[in-house]
Amino acid sequence: MAQQLLMPKATAVWLVDNTALSFDQIAQFCKLHPLEVKAIADGEAAQGIKGLDPIATGQLSRDEIQRGEKDVNHKLKLQEPKVRVPESKRRGPRYTPVSKRQDRPNAILWLVRNHPELKDAQISRLVGTTKSTIEQIRDRTHWNSANLTPMDPVTLGLCSQIDLDLEVERASKGRPLPTMEEAGATLQSATETENLGFDYRSEREEEKEMDADAVFAKLSSLKSTPRDEDDEDSRY
Repeated sequence: MAQQLLMPKATAVWLVDNTALSFDQIAQFCKLHPLEVKAIADGEAAQGIKGLDPIATGQLSRDEIQRGEKDVNHKLKLQEPKVRVPESKRRGPRYTPVSKRQDRPNAILWLVRNHPELKDAQISRLVGTTKSTIEQIRDRTHWNSANLTPMDPVTLGLCSQIDLDLEVERASKGRPLPTMEEAGATLQSATETENLGFDYRSEREEEKEMDADAVFAKLSSLKSTPRDEDDEDSRY
């Protein structure tokens, strides 16, 4: 990995203010356009940027700057870093411990059934298997298909829940939204609900009216009963 200059625009500001280097030399060193360096010198660009001293950061030596000031054609070179940072290794297939490899077919079956949107490459990244094994489990041609049991790969320890959610989210981005029939929607339209509400209110009102009539009829019958008894007593 090639060494890169830190904060090139801030470094260009410092070189413009503190050295006699040409615009072309600063532009070449900071990977900028010469006109942009000229705009920095004129105060038209990078007005709010504070200059960064490349000598203090160990990216440029004072002798290198002096050589550039003496020779206009000299191209500035980055100073070799004192500490080498090892390059990050390229991530390969997920390693699965030997003790858990026998559980991979069960995990693949679980992923195929519960997340059919996942591609074979995604399943392979999650559980560390091959595409041929995934196809055999999909087609039920695996040698141990009769004895396979779907099992969550997170529970088996083959992958983390974060990795599984990330792959499912990636696979779901390009999928079309489910239709009303696929989602099993049971919601009714607004007109139907409005009609239902109106009928419901009218039925409640009718029930109230019926209840009131029944109450008044019962009261009238109770009132009429004592009067009849009094009339019968008066006869005697």
